[in-house]
Amino acid sequence: MWTEKLQVQGPYNFDLVLERLSLDPLQVVDFTNRTVKVPLYIEKEPIVLQVQAIGNIEEPFFIIKGHSEEDKSKAIERLKKVFHWHQPLEGVSQHFRESDLREIFEEHRGTAIVLDFDYYSCLVKCIIHQQLNLSFAHTLTERFVKTFGYQIEGAWFYPTPETTAQLQVEQLRAIQFSGRKAEYVIGLSEQIIQGHLNLGIMDKLSDQEVMDTLIKIRGIGRWTAENFLLFGLGRQNLFPKADIGIQNALKILYGLPQKPTQEEMESYSVNWAPYLSYASLYLWRSIEKRSEKK
Repeated sequence: MWTEKLQVQGPYNFDLVLERLSLDPLQVVDFTNRTVKVPLYIEKEPIVLQVQAIGNIEEPFFIIKGHSEEDKSKAIERLKKVFHWHQPLEGVSQHFRESDLREIFEEHRGTAIVLDFDYYSCLVKCIIHQQLNLSFAHTLTERFVKTFGYQIEGAWFYPTPETTAQLQVEQLRAIQFSGRKAEYVIGLSEQIIQGHLNLGIMDKLSDQEVMDTLIKIRGIGRWTAENFLLFGLGRQNLFPKADIGIQNALKILYGLPQKPTQEEMESYSVNWAPYLSYASLYLWRSIEKRSEKK
């Protein structure tokens, strides 16, 4: 067992990060001890780390615990990207202080974009979440992982591409997948194990190259590719205009009689670059908080 103490430049609000992670029933979050278990693949081997916050928003400190010293260095580097510890958030906060989003950014100050823990699970989750309300999307994803995935130290790992590629559509329909969504998830997994899709090189490609690669795959459109860029790769300038959550958040923010058009969304967001991904996250948080209060 190894333990590492890490300081991050503030502002960073890990309690709000845990709050958003906890929306996903697969996440092992402990609010009292301010911890989360993180299932990762390092050199294709599954490991589980524990991340605990011990600092505050302005002076964030974290205690990281793991088992294998051999994996320690690569595991910490992966955690830095997953939790956005590698880039200070103050510049993002300053950028939005004079924008239409200033109140939302003040309310959620220090909330980082936290990535999904590996590329494959991110893409599978994006496909499962297509055209579903958030609550049922999480329920369906939980069923998929707990039926076909596996657990280590209490943390859940998604089934591997090799496992999913061997599934039958009927097995997924039995847990309430639509036939088409089942075909998409199985087909994606087949593309990976057959070598037609290499997720390992995605972080080296431009946004457009990632988009062009993914939308060739059956079941992946622009919305799914954009969400993978945002929550898989951590690209900072994504604004999925087809996302219903963002549309609803803008409707509330601007007091619109109906959801905004694509042209209106383009107009609203023109001054939010180069941090459109953060605008997306904080708009999502603004309506997630409303749902939590109900």
